Amino acid sequence: MTTTTPIPTPLPPAGTLPAVAPPENNMLAIISLVSGILGWTLLPFLASIAAVICGHLARAEIRREPGRYSGDGLAIAGLILGWLSIVFWIALAFVFVAFFGGLLWLTSHA
Repeated sequence: MTTTTPIPTPLPPAGTLPAVAPPENNMLAIISLVSGILGWTLLPFLASIAAVICGHLARAEIRREPGRYSGDGLAIAGLILGWLSIVFWIALAFVFVAFFGGLLWLTSHA
């Protein structure tokens, strides 16, 4: 029984293969992630809305041209941060109105 080692195939000379560029990160996906982070820090509600809009637009572009764009994870992260911030601020506004509305109701009936 003879064992043979495979002979590695040589690489073709440089310049004969077409250069394929890796897909670039979608700029809207990056903006979505940055806006999602800003929605929790410096610009609470406005940046969150921008994160959601840019995230949806970025995911649509990435799906349309998957060979050209990457960054779906960035867009999803921006979407999650944006939606969580929006839900948080709406819930906080509801609690604020309920609390002070309840106080107003209590003072008017006392």
